Amino acid sequence: MTINDVQKILNATVVTQSTYENNSVQSGFVGDLLSVVMGKAKEQCAWITIQGHINIIAVGTLINVACIIVTEDFKVDEDAISKANEEGIVIMTTHLSSYESAALLSKNGLE
Repeated sequence: MTINDVQKILNATVVTQSTYENNSVQSGFVGDLLSVVMGKAKEQCAWITIQGHINIIAVGTLINVACIIVTEDFKVDEDAISKANEEGIVIMTTHLSSYESAALLSKNGLE
């Protein structure tokens, strides 16, 4: 699955400037506690969270995420978007809940 596929499945809005369409997504991970995400998420995952502050970029860089999906229409801070653009991390937002997002991605073949 690609990031473009994830965006379409979730009807999400990409809020960063990264080139992303063909980047591969290998798995999904849902988590809001950053220390748990750091310890358990896999590289090239689509990380689903409600967090929108700059610390998600540090964690995303550390684990080499494919993208970060901010759910429930939570706002992503401008400094997080700016840093994500510097680091080449894709952030997208969706009105869906984290549960709904994970369920849709799983239904469409992402594990």
